[in-house]
Amino acid sequence: MKVKVCGITNLRDALLCESSGASALGFIFYPKSKRYISSEDALKIIENLSPFTIKIGVFVNESSEKINGIASELKLNAIQLHGEETPLSTAEIKFPIIKSFRIKEHFDFSILHEYKNAYYLLDSFSKNQFGGTGIKFNWNVIPDKLKNKIILAGGVSSDNIEEIFNTIKPAAVDLSSSLESEPGKKDKEKVKEFFRKFNSLNITL
Repeated sequence: MKVKVCGITNLRDALLCESSGASALGFIFYPKSKRYISSEDALKIIENLSPFTIKIGVFVNESSEKINGIASELKLNAIQLHGEETPLSTAEIKFPIIKSFRIKEHFDFSILHEYKNAYYLLDSFSKNQFGGTGIKFNWNVIPDKLKNKIILAGGVSSDNIEEIFNTIKPAAVDLSSSLESEPGKKDKEKVKEFFRKFNSLNITL
């Protein structure tokens, strides 16, 4: 199980999460997000990261031209689409894709299979924002055959990482707000506590 920490806005937080054990870092290029970062500022951070850390750009209903441009400039490893992007709209993106799905009651999981070449991220549904809610959805609705293939987001924290590990075993977890002191600013103690618990679980693998 891997860990992606999203909403990185500064070098201090990036290095903290990287050194603590994050496999991937997410940079949000959606201007309406509280955790928005410009491509110029993201580049300054990425230039100081290990080549082994996966860098992911998060976009919401953005044009493929702009996505490809930013991803090329920053040498991103993957793109996360967190809006209402259709399978057709993703066809022109030249980078590996993580497609986010916001889960609510009676969600139709068959939709996931329409995105043939994407990885799946499951997050909590909100009428007001695209991700970063810190709210957990009902994990019991995740089909068993998908559990070990997904990236799980939405309310993931040090309080429930053991439950996630024991009951879902996703390919990865994605955290943002549970590691923050305020939107866009990570809390060192929360980061250290999460990875302490996470690493203790993986010792038993």
